[in-house]
Amino acid sequence: MQSSDKKQNQGDSRRDFLKKSSLITAIALTPSVAVKAAESQADERFAELFEKIPLNLTVNNKAYKTSVEPRVTLLDYLREELHLTGTKKGCDHGQCGACTVHIDGERVNSCLSLAVMNEGKKVTTIEGLANGEELHPMQAAFIKHDGFQCGYCTPGQIMSAVACVNEGHTGSRAEISEYMSGNICRCGAYPNIVDAIVEVSKGGMKA
Repeated sequence: MQSSDKKQNQGDSRRDFLKKSSLITAIALTPSVAVKAAESQADERFAELFEKIPLNLTVNNKAYKTSVEPRVTLLDYLREELHLTGTKKGCDHGQCGACTVHIDGERVNSCLSLAVMNEGKKVTTIEGLANGEELHPMQAAFIKHDGFQCGYCTPGQIMSAVACVNEGHTGSRAEISEYMSGNICRCGAYPNIVDAIVEVSKGGMKA
């Protein structure tokens, strides 16, 4: 065998060895759930192979008994599972406030809270504020004072505004602005939003 042929064979053997070694390492490091997905040719249904956890929640005074994957956020659960799409997905990083809901009376960015973390709790979304056809005082005030333009941030703004009043942070316009600072309005309707909150607060209406 010529020297060049021998070197080529050695090179091929080395490449084969590296390929096989890499494959074995990859398989060893692959989570069993991924291997199961590959074996069953269910890559497109990979998420379904995660174990689901029972979840009991009361949302807008209605009890729900479901099961969810541990990684599902409360925001996605509300929108995708319960079809309560009034709660908006904005930044998905807890920075814009569009996804604000109330959990046991406290305002929370639902994109930062896992659904399973709220087992047994009471959640209120924008859909749960009105009393039938009767608007919540804060909703009515937002309409009266034109507290929105595009409307995308409005559900989160209203939910935070209700909490702002209930928390007693309405002593001045500056205080209201400070405690509403977690909610971003890209249309710049902030003065009108503050006007709406001031009216509800001064009207003695518990938001």
